[in-house]
Amino acid sequence: MENIPESSSRGTKRRRDEDSDAGNTSSLEDDLTFTDTLVALRIMRAQFPHVHKSSVEPFILKSQLYSIVKDRTQVDRELESLRRDKVLRVFKLNTGQDDHAIMFLDDYLNQIDHVVKRMEEKKIGECEAFGWFKTHVLDSKLEPGINHQELCSLLSLGGKVKDSHISLLINAGILTRQLIDPNMYWFAIPNIGSLLKGLVQGRKEIISLLSRHRYKEMMLASLEKKRLRMSPLDIRFLLRDLIGSGHLKTDQTPTGLIIRVSKD
Repeated sequence: MENIPESSSRGTKRRRDEDSDAGNTSSLEDDLTFTDTLVALRIMRAQFPHVHKSSVEPFILKSQLYSIVKDRTQVDRELESLRRDKVLRVFKLNTGQDDHAIMFLDDYLNQIDHVVKRMEEKKIGECEAFGWFKTHVLDSKLEPGINHQELCSLLSLGGKVKDSHISLLINAGILTRQLIDPNMYWFAIPNIGSLLKGLVQGRKEIISLLSRHRYKEMMLASLEKKRLRMSPLDIRFLLRDLIGSGHLKTDQTPTGLIIRVSKD
């Protein structure tokens, strides 16, 4: 299993090579360990599952990153640096758990453009709010959330803000109100709802599948061949998530990698 070294002056070309070949990896076992957060993100982006009728740009779960870059402190530090450099954004997901998604900024801007195009095709007015949001809000506010007053203040740099502008951003799925404080919003990924449902259901299905086996474990090679009934996401995407979140453990054996349910 190849360990990719940390960023260096030679890293750019190597990352391009890794990015172009990333989708060809045949097994999760081949890429369970990396030492460079950005390389790991690019590879997982390239391996994002192709979901029928989904219009969501590739995203990576923070738990997935923890599963393949073992130093979590390093992950958090490098994510913070990449966020500040406006390479990516981090989103709090509405799954009922402490889940966060990572999306490259260019992908997120493309996602917003898809939404705007759909809104314009439906002849929905006040779409100027999306331009204000991209130019003034996203460029200035790098955290996962924003309060109502600051949102209005930043949007007003583009024009006169009305309540209907805020409602439009919420209805488009770009903002969601925080349950604890309705004056606070989370930045959100539009159209992600069906994939979040698939994430939750897929987690349950894999845990249930393993729990029916003796010792609640399976060889990774056998598990990867299973097709999920309850989730459109592929099993590698979900296994990375469950390993990184600690719900599953891995053990290397002479015959291959074993995946087992963690003890409560």
